[in-house]
Amino acid sequence: MDCAPCWTPATREDTDPMTALVPLSAASPDPTPASATAVSALLEVRNLTINYASPRGTLRAASDVSFAIRPGEVMGLVGESGSGKSTVAMAILDLLGEAGRIDGGEILFEGTDLRRLSAAHRRSLRGDRIAAVFQDPFTSLNPALTVGRQIAEPLVQHKGFTPRQAAPRVEELLAEVGIREPRRIAQSYPHQLSGGMQQRVLIATALGCDPKLLILDEPTTALDVTVEARIIELLAGLCESHHLSALFVSHNLGIVNRICNSVCVLYGSEVVETGRTRDVLARPVHPYTKGLVAALPRITTDRRHRLSSIPGTVSKLSGASESCVFAPRCPFAEETCRRLPQALRGDAAGNSVRCWKAEALAGTPWPEESTASRPQAAPPARTAPLVQVDALRKVFGERRSILPWLRRDGTVAVDDVSFTIQRGEVLGVVGESGSGKSTIGRSLLALIEPTAGTVLFDGADFVKQAKEGNRDLRRRAQLVFQNSAASLNPRKTVGAAMERPLVLAGRQGEAERREMIAALLTRVGLPAAYADRYPHELSGGERQRVNIARALATDPEFVVCDEAVSALDVSVQANILNLLADLRDELGLSYLFITHDIAVVSHIADRVLVVYGGTICEEGPIGRVLRPPYHPYTEALLSAVPRLSGAEDGPEPERILLEDSTAPPGGGGCAFRGRCPRKLGAICDERAPPVQTATDGHRIACHIPLAELAERASVFPELAALH
Repeated sequence: MDCAPCWTPATREDTDPMTALVPLSAASPDPTPASATAVSALLEVRNLTINYASPRGTLRAASDVSFAIRPGEVMGLVGESGSGKSTVAMAILDLLGEAGRIDGGEILFEGTDLRRLSAAHRRSLRGDRIAAVFQDPFTSLNPALTVGRQIAEPLVQHKGFTPRQAAPRVEELLAEVGIREPRRIAQSYPHQLSGGMQQRVLIATALGCDPKLLILDEPTTALDVTVEARIIELLAGLCESHHLSALFVSHNLGIVNRICNSVCVLYGSEVVETGRTRDVLARPVHPYTKGLVAALPRITTDRRHRLSSIPGTVSKLSGASESCVFAPRCPFAEETCRRLPQALRGDAAGNSVRCWKAEALAGTPWPEESTASRPQAAPPARTAPLVQVDALRKVFGERRSILPWLRRDGTVAVDDVSFTIQRGEVLGVVGESGSGKSTIGRSLLALIEPTAGTVLFDGADFVKQAKEGNRDLRRRAQLVFQNSAASLNPRKTVGAAMERPLVLAGRQGEAERREMIAALLTRVGLPAAYADRYPHELSGGERQRVNIARALATDPEFVVCDEAVSALDVSVQANILNLLADLRDELGLSYLFITHDIAVVSHIADRVLVVYGGTICEEGPIGRVLRPPYHPYTEALLSAVPRLSGAEDGPEPERILLEDSTAPPGGGGCAFRGRCPRKLGAICDERAPPVQTATDGHRIACHIPLAELAERASVFPELAALH
C-alpha cells in the first residue's frame, strides 16, 4: 500500500537555498488538495511542533512533523531513542503530560483536528476510536486486578456494558489474540502470565471497542525474539482482518519491515525520510536511514566482523534547526550541510527525504567500520581453561527435611550444565527468558550458590573462595548487567560509582583514582569530564559504557555480560558490541555473553550454548551452530531474527512460531518437548535426549537423528555455501 505524501510547508520550500539541487516537479505526485487528503487519510499529522520545559530551558521534541495514515495502513515511526517517536505518539493520544506542550500544527483524526476538541471529548476517543498498546506490559497492567476486569474496563467505560455483559466479550477477545483457556486466563492476575501472554492481554484490551486506529509504542521491545515473532504475526493478522490503521513506533527496522506498509524516519525531532517500506528499507536515501539499516545485526560466521554504527548520540535541541540536524554524525556531510536548513522533498513514488545530497548518495552505502587500526589479539593458547563448569545445578525454593510434610521440591532453573571457557575466548549463551541463562552467569560469579556442581576459575573453586572472602577472585571476574540505568546509583556521579571498585581493589590514593577513572572513561569512548555527571544526564548507550568502564576498573580477566545490549537501540547496540570486541582483543578478556538474540551473539562469540529449560540443547563453534544440522529450538530462534526483505541478506524466511509450553514440569523427557514442532512422540516425553556429535565440537541433544536434522533447509541460505 502506498504511503500518503507528507504535507510540506511552502515556507520551508520557499526559503531553502538548496531547492534547485533536488527537482520539485515530483514533490507533489498527487495534486489532491489538502482538504481532500484529510478526508482520505484516517490520521493526518500536519506540521506538529512539540516542546518540553526543563530546568535547562525549552527542549524541542518534534519540529514540523507531518505524515498521513490511510484506512487499513500500518505506518512505522522509526528512529533512535530521543528522536521524538514516542512524543509524537503521546501527542496523538493526548498523553504528553504537564511538561510537554504543542506549539504548532494539527492532528487530524477522521478529518477533525483533535486539538480543537475539549479534553473530555479527546478522552472519550482514547480507548474507543483510538487505542494504544505500550512497550512494557508489566507496568501497563494493574497487578491488583484480574486480567478480565482490565479488558472489560474500556467496554464498561465507552460502550456502557455491565461487568456481566462484558464477560463473554472478554473471553472472545482473549481467544481472538490466541490465548487458550480464555475463561481461566480472564480470572488470572498479570503476574501469573508470561510476558508474551501479558502483551496479548494488552492487545485484547485495545481491540475491545473496535478502534479505527492503533498506536503501538514499542510493543515488542521487552520480549524475547520468539515471543516477539508471535506478537508481530498476531498484530499483522489482526490489522488485516479488522482493517485497522496503526502507527507502529519502533527502533527495529526488521520488525517494521514485517508489519508496516509505509515508514516515517525521525531524527532530532524532524522527519528525515518517509515512503513505502519496501523502498525506504531496501534502498534508503537519507544518510541516517542508511546508518540504521547498516546497524541491524546480520547473521555472520565471522566473529571479527564489525557492525556498522552511527557515531555519537542524538542531540537535544532547544530551537529551530538552522542546518541539517544529522550533519554532526553524518559521514557524507559537507560545509553546506552545516550552514543551511534542509526541506523535505518528494518524488513521483510518494517517498520524501530531507537531504539535498539524496540523489547523489542514492547508490552509496553507509561506510563499513574500519579494522585497519584495530588491535588483533593472538588466538588463545590451548592451555587449562580459565573457567570450567561441571554438572552445574541450581534449584530455587527447595526445602529439605526429615519430615515429609516440610519438604518442597522447588523449581529447577539449571540442570546438569557443563562447559569450559578458554582464556581470550567468548562463549555466547542464547535462550529465551526463563531458560536459565542469567542463573548460569550468576552462579559462575558466586552471586548465587549452586545447588550442586563445581565452578572452577583458574583452577580454584570460585564458590568456596568467595565464601572465604577471596577478593582477588572477585577482582578478576566482573559483571555487566542489562539495565544500564538501574545498575547505577542515581544519587552518585559517574566518578563516584566508578571509584568504589577501585577502593575495594586497594587503590588508596585519591589522585590515582581520579586518573584511573579518566583513563577508563577514555578507553570506553567517553570524555573524562563525564565523571562529574549523574546517570540521568547520559543516554542509554553512554550509561552502558560507564558500566563497562566500571567493570574494567579492577583489571578483570573474565566478564559476564548479562543481556548487556538487549535494551539498546540497534545503532547504540552496534557501538557497544564493537567496543566489547575491541576490549577483548586489546586486553585479552574472556566473556560469557548472555543474550536471546543469535544475530547479536554471532558478531562476538567464538562458541555458543543454546539453553532451554535449564539444559544445553546445542553447543559448538558459532559457525557450525548457525547452519544445519540444528536443534529444533535453535532453528526457531534463528527463524525469529528480524530481516529486511530485498536487502543483501535475502528475503524474509518462514518463521517457526513457538507456542507456550504444554509439557508438565520435571519428568525425564526432553525439556523442549512441550513446544517442539518436530516432536517424535512418547520417546520425547519419557527419555532424555542423547547428545549427538556432528563436526568440530558441534553437539546436539535431540532424539531426531543428525542425518535427518541436516536435511532441513538452511534458515539463512547465504550461509549454505559454508556448509
